[in-house]
Amino acid sequence: MWQRFVVRKNERGFLLREDDFVRVLAPGVTRVFDPLKRFSVQVHSLAMPGFAHPLAEYLRREEPAMVETYFHRVDLGEDEAALRYEDGVLAEVLPLGARRLYWREPLQQRFERILVAEGFEVPPALAARVQQPMLRSRPIFGIASMLQVQVPTGQVGVLRVDGVVVRLLAPGPAAFWRFNRDVSVELVDMRLQAMEVSGQEILTRDKVALRINLAANWRYTDVLLAFAQLAKPVEHLYRELQFALRAAVGTRTLDELLERKELIDQLVATQLREQFTALGIEVVGVGVKDIILPGEMKLLLAKVVEAEKAAQANVIRRREETAATRSLLNTAKVMEDNPVALRLKELESLERIAERIDHISVLGGLDGVLNSLARVVPEALKRA
Repeated sequence: MWQRFVVRKNERGFLLREDDFVRVLAPGVTRVFDPLKRFSVQVHSLAMPGFAHPLAEYLRREEPAMVETYFHRVDLGEDEAALRYEDGVLAEVLPLGARRLYWREPLQQRFERILVAEGFEVPPALAARVQQPMLRSRPIFGIASMLQVQVPTGQVGVLRVDGVVVRLLAPGPAAFWRFNRDVSVELVDMRLQAMEVSGQEILTRDKVALRINLAANWRYTDVLLAFAQLAKPVEHLYRELQFALRAAVGTRTLDELLERKELIDQLVATQLREQFTALGIEVVGVGVKDIILPGEMKLLLAKVVEAEKAAQANVIRRREETAATRSLLNTAKVMEDNPVALRLKELESLERIAERIDHISVLGGLDGVLNSLARVVPEALKRA
């Protein structure tokens, strides 16, 4: 006729009569006179500090004294959030308008209210404590309601609230409440950056298709100005590079571009500098990396270069032949007026001829040899 219920020290019990709440059972043994077996006990572990139960709303409304004895009662307004600490350590971020019950034991609970209407920036000390939540011994529930940002060195963060650019964030950690607003941060590199426009198919003025690869170096000079006037500054810069390149190539012939390759760099850089100076972006330098011609045009240009070089070689050869002929004519005039020079030339020719002869047979004496050589040398000179 008596029922015996045991509640451990790390538990609390709810005594129910036909599934209806009667009272809270403290740790220990409880005996209940129950001949008809109408009583039962629901045991709740204190390891879970939050009390989420269908009876919670009933207890808040009908048993305020009991709630005050066993629970911490948290009732937040529509513009209020809260931080819950367990033994001095942040454990949970409560959302707006939350209605919760937490056991008073065994942990010491502390609640800190936040008025989101007063501002959306998380205090720096709190932002530093919640950085890298995966390295904490216990997770922080509801941390998704806080936007955490780490701005690296050499960059700034563009803070937007409900789509409006508010300010720039300096390098370092920062955090913002997401309650009742859309908060986002875009990281922007303030250092010199490179942008490449590759594989652009462009027709020159004389209808030759070129494939051009262009590279540009740029950086931000005024980030707020750039993002105030342009939704996506990097994409806008890329498109303007394409347009400027097409304008520079499409209005000039192939010969002009090949003779002055730096012309494209100058035209594109001048146009972009004038356009982007007022947008908070500086274009430091522009350069054409490659100009790729079609296969047929490469063959034609190779033939043109070959013909030009052949013509230059022919001119040089004719010039040398003319100079040699003029030298021979001057030599002939000198020998015509000077018999001694003519004799020396004969002896020089005789020496060259003798160098090619292995042996000489002399017949008729030295005078006969000299007379024969005197006849042979002029004939050899004529054939030469």
